[in-house]
Amino acid sequence: MATTTKWKINGTYFESCDCDIACPCVFLQSPSTDDGACNVVIAWNIESGDFGGTKLGGLSVALAVHSPKIMTDGNWKAAVYLDENADSAQQEALGQIFSGQGGGHFEVLSGFIGEILGVATASIDYRSDGKKRGVTIGSIAEIEIEAIPGVDGEDVTIAGNPLGVVPGVPLHIAQSSVSKFSDHGLTWDNAGNNGFFSAFSYEN
Repeated sequence: MATTTKWKINGTYFESCDCDIACPCVFLQSPSTDDGACNVVIAWNIESGDFGGTKLGGLSVALAVHSPKIMTDGNWKAAVYLDENADSAQQEALGQIFSGQGGGHFEVLSGFIGEILGVATASIDYRSDGKKRGVTIGSIAEIEIEAIPGVDGEDVTIAGNPLGVVPGVPLHIAQSSVSKFSDHGLTWDNAGNNGFFSAFSYEN
């Protein structure tokens, strides 16, 4: 019987999609787009953690997804980008975790993917500055989002949503000022639309 390697990672993540604010996908509703599909880039920055002793702190991962309808209906097209600064052991560890092969929440999310368009190493410049998040993935993607101010300047958040990248953690609602992606025949510009961000802690 195969033994699953134990892992745990902590850090921050954000996403930027083409839905109106706030994205209805997290409530298991149809995307609020003209074609009923949702195009999203998700980026993670690992601050600490390891995969069976292989340290992963300081590395980033990104995922681009085209969901043709309600996200839990599946059949996603997905492209994975692994930090080019990772060595071979770290690349293998990141691949195991974010593909879902290592168990945990990513195993659940991987069940919605119908086609993997590619897994590539890339320059991933992940940025977190106060209420702003951003990422540059080589020449493939450029994204900037900023939290939407609520009462007394506090961030507007969503909690208890049935679908999320980080289960059980409130989402900070944001808006993109730049949100461009082009790879694998998929191209979009989602500027002005929905963004979410939060801290994360995953393990198997």
